[in-house]
Amino acid sequence: MSLKEQINNDIKTAMKEKNVSTRDALRLLSSAMKQIEVDERKELSDDDIIKIIQKQVKQRNDAMIQYRDAGREDLYEKEAAEAAIFETYLPKQLSDEELENALRTIIAETGAESMKDIGRVMGAASKTLGAQADGKRINECAKKILS
Repeated sequence: MSLKEQINNDIKTAMKEKNVSTRDALRLLSSAMKQIEVDERKELSDDDIIKIIQKQVKQRNDAMIQYRDAGREDLYEKEAAEAAIFETYLPKQLSDEELENALRTIIAETGAESMKDIGRVMGAASKTLGAQADGKRINECAKKILS
């Protein structure tokens, strides 16, 4: 079953169980997927859907920071709940230690020696680890290793 089918089935399940928050969050995700399909006139693969989910999670995390700073705990909780629902569809994220080991391997493969080579490392790491780690985490860890 593709990721898209799984999300659509989970929307139906949430509707049957009258789970409004899950239903609404998954509908937002489904809407984002349909928007990309219409705009780019293509059928989305699971990798495309994972990128959309990562973008949605990042948007929720950014909004959570804004709401917390503004003292809006109610909206903060709503965004946190949506982010948690979306994250269930993402592949298992790498731990810091696993990420560092993977980056050391990529750095050795690309022959990177200093911060000047961060672009090559990030390009290779994004392709290899993109679904398993956030770009920000990859960048921070790569900088730590290279400096």
